[in-house]
Amino acid sequence: MKKYIYTLLIVIGALNFVSCEEVIDVKLDTAAPRLVIDAALKWEKGTDGKTQKIKLSTTTGYFNTEIPKVSGATVFVTNSQNEMFNFTETVANSGEYICTDFDPELNENYTLTVVLNGVTYTASDKLIPVPSIDKIEQKDDGGFGGQNIEIKFFYTDNGSTDDFYLFKTKLSSYTIPQYGVSNDTFYQGNQFYTIYSNEDLKSGKTIDFTLSGISENYFNYMQILLSIAGNSGGGPFQSPPATVRGNIINQTDVKNYALGYFSASETTSITYVIN
Repeated sequence: MKKYIYTLLIVIGALNFVSCEEVIDVKLDTAAPRLVIDAALKWEKGTDGKTQKIKLSTTTGYFNTEIPKVSGATVFVTNSQNEMFNFTETVANSGEYICTDFDPELNENYTLTVVLNGVTYTASDKLIPVPSIDKIEQKDDGGFGGQNIEIKFFYTDNGSTDDFYLFKTKLSSYTIPQYGVSNDTFYQGNQFYTIYSNEDLKSGKTIDFTLSGISENYFNYMQILLSIAGNSGGGPFQSPPATVRGNIINQTDVKNYALGYFSASETTSITYVIN
């Protein structure tokens, strides 16, 4: 009798286990694809800044792993003197449009134009300067418990202007970089720093740090994007729970807007090896 009960329990347990493996088909509504424009002009200090890249893609279904690339578009950027810089898709079906003769100028206004299937999209931004990185400091007893490594990147703000900054930090063992933004409201004209710390900072690893000067509008956009991404536990390029509109305008049909942002920045980068 005991053996029978024991066997019966095994059978019941096995059936429960099988029922837990049932595949649930979640049906999600898929909206019509929307154009995504990744257009960040970056002039790295010490370079001529002539080579720039703009990427075009579309949104896709939640479970799709491939991002659809957009080919066949006309893409160009003009400055305030109507000088035109053409971006060409040099590799077929890549969705990457390259310019090799761009002429960057600090505080110059640039306008992006994308023409796709008879629809025109435009956006404008000013190329904002950025200060140099003054120094880097490493602290080995940082964090709440005094057991984490902290890295500080120092820069000196321009006291004659209201400035906005974008930080990009990537640890060598990470695939995706981390982003942050700041403005000089509380440190205008003074030396300040951004700090990077986590439990994965170990001796011998490298940190790539990039500081960019950005416009106030781009600062506001990134602040919202990072806030949403942070609340959902992801990075700024994960799918947000709400649509964040950028500065790109559909001149043909305002309601059929594109996603993404057109920005122009001077940047400075440095690689630091943790002691």
